[in-house]
Amino acid sequence: MEGISFCFPWEVQLIEWLQSFAGPLVTAIASFFTMFGEELVLVGILGFTYWCYDKKWAKYIGINLLAALLAGPLIKNIALRRRPYMDHEGIRCLRKVNQSADVMDIAAQGYSFPSMHSANTMTVFQSLARCMKKSWIGVLTAVIILGVGISRMYLGVHYPTDVLAGWLIGALVVAVISRLQAKITNPLVFAAIYGIVGLPGWFYCTSHDFYTVYGLAIGILLGFYVEERWVHFENTKSVVRSILRLVGGVALFLIITTVTKMLFSKEVLEASNFVAHVIRFARYAIGSFVVICIYPILFRYTAKFGRNS
Repeated sequence: MEGISFCFPWEVQLIEWLQSFAGPLVTAIASFFTMFGEELVLVGILGFTYWCYDKKWAKYIGINLLAALLAGPLIKNIALRRRPYMDHEGIRCLRKVNQSADVMDIAAQGYSFPSMHSANTMTVFQSLARCMKKSWIGVLTAVIILGVGISRMYLGVHYPTDVLAGWLIGALVVAVISRLQAKITNPLVFAAIYGIVGLPGWFYCTSHDFYTVYGLAIGILLGFYVEERWVHFENTKSVVRSILRLVGGVALFLIITTVTKMLFSKEVLEASNFVAHVIRFARYAIGSFVVICIYPILFRYTAKFGRNS
């Protein structure tokens, strides 16, 4: 196991205190909150907003989120901080980041600093609150952001300073990228910016999450550009069509990333080399591109499920 161990004594004490309340119910509650920062849930939220509710909101939130997602692993692979449970016997891992990998596999489980669950929820829900501009959304946002941060510590996968850094990244991203979006409206420009900013990561990032995020960023932003130029799908007010769009989109993304994964051996996929990184990047770039700009072409053929498109 590689990585660096560093923390303040009070961080370990706080995590151990939180885990002193451990039990099936508390762990279930913590797991519920932590899901708000996970990939599938974020895909679902953005997918519903993009395919069904308001694609302009989705593009705004998505561009903000991609900046946070990209910043995380670039910082993680410099800090190289191991997760709390990896270095402290009094701290248990109550929920693995990568359920299929060994708990001590740092390449698969990722580095600890900063907490991307915290950064993701801060970015997405703060952006959503800016779009909706309703007081109850602000309250819900605060509860979710706080709940996710505490859950990451309780589950033993992040130090308090990881969570604080994640919140700071999310807040900075929303403040800075929102201003850029007010001036730059072409997703292709953001694809170029994010591509250039993330390029150094190919030379030093060893954790898998960077290549996943880099692929998502390029695929989604290129997809936004193609959709704006040639697809022009419309959102829907039909409940039935909204469900069909969301379920179909998430399923298609999972199918693409799963099928493309099946084309390679486990040894190839889990290796920390350039080939494995390119494969991971390509899988997520292709999957996200397809569901962003090719999948919506099908929407015009679903008119029989409702009059509103």
